Amino acid sequence: MALKGSKNRTIVLPISEKNYDTFMNDKSYAREIITSFYKSHPELFPASMSSHYRLNGKTRISKKITGFRMRKILILGVNYQIRPSFILPYCKEQVSFVSKGLFLLRFGVPFWALAFVFGYNATWWYRLFISLSQHDIVGTTIGAAKDLPSDILADEHHIKVKGVKKYVATTVAADCFLGMAVCDEASEASLSLGYGVFKEECEQIDPNYAPQSVNTDGWAATQKAWEGLYDKIAVIACFLHAFLKVRNRATKKMQAFFHLAGDKIWDIYKADTKRQVSQKIRRLREWTNKQLANCPMKDHILKLCANKNKWLKHLDYPNAHRTSNMLDRLMRAMKKHKINSQMFHSTTQATTKNFRAFALIHNFSPSCPSVWKEDEKLKSPAARLNKKVMADNWLENLILSAKKHQFRKHSKT
Repeated sequence: MALKGSKNRTIVLPISEKNYDTFMNDKSYAREIITSFYKSHPELFPASMSSHYRLNGKTRISKKITGFRMRKILILGVNYQIRPSFILPYCKEQVSFVSKGLFLLRFGVPFWALAFVFGYNATWWYRLFISLSQHDIVGTTIGAAKDLPSDILADEHHIKVKGVKKYVATTVAADCFLGMAVCDEASEASLSLGYGVFKEECEQIDPNYAPQSVNTDGWAATQKAWEGLYDKIAVIACFLHAFLKVRNRATKKMQAFFHLAGDKIWDIYKADTKRQVSQKIRRLREWTNKQLANCPMKDHILKLCANKNKWLKHLDYPNAHRTSNMLDRLMRAMKKHKINSQMFHSTTQATTKNFRAFALIHNFSPSCPSVWKEDEKLKSPAARLNKKVMADNWLENLILSAKKHQFRKHSKT
């Protein structure tokens, strides 16, 4: 079925820059390249693509990139142009150039600084950055239904938009951002809409997708929102949050008691069976009542003990995330991005686009070298999740993945 709209009439292929002139000037070589990519990466082509296609001339010379043209092919009466992945959409620039600037955005470099170092102006870099938000986060990041996570983490990052408090409903798994939407309130209804974006994008890959578990903090509206989205999902309370509530109430006078209590609390976390968990909680409660005078720290230790059923539930889902460590690491990056943006001075919708673009840059740009030293090809979180890449440049991978999902999504309509 042909795709509707000119925006879907471009096929993006990972053709190397050194071979592109040959691709443009030699018809037999062009056919060989197209057929080869169709066999190895059929998802990069529209659903109507088959071995029966016809080379159909070339586009006009680009006014933005000197001498650049693209081949056109005819598929079932529909004309498509083939753009190499080393060129940005609309021929804005070469990917190798802009990927360096966009990579620095991950570390809080402001747009004016990119303009000072690389050229153009701050607005040009901002528009290039925000254009990434048009892509689905889940569909672009995850290549196949089998890679959809069965266990996820979710929480809200607090920000201010024009001085008004907002909440970024954030979903993560496999060190990748998978859901990002700014909510006006921290209510169940508002958060359901925010987290619902993740569900909608997952259903574009697998209509029957349902995660087994979600790790959250103790906020009731968050838990109810997820239970409303997936009726069979197991909400796993974060053990780390329970510990931090105890730690934050430990005054200087209580430090000696806190270190003893902290060891006992983490012994509960390390227990292998429900029987051990129950025993360790009982002993912690007895020790607390005997050793500690009434104080906020004691109250929170006893509250942790009273939530025994939540910690027993952890052992029913051995693959679930029991703490929010992964989410907290990614939210630290969100915090840096928030500070760099000096809060936000636009609408809720524009702020959502800002965070979605940031999420995709995080997912596809290279991690610290110590993370990928075992496999130099899988440098980004998305590459390690999918266990493959289609191009050496991280931004080319993002562009190819986005186009692949675009064809996949429209082929179902």
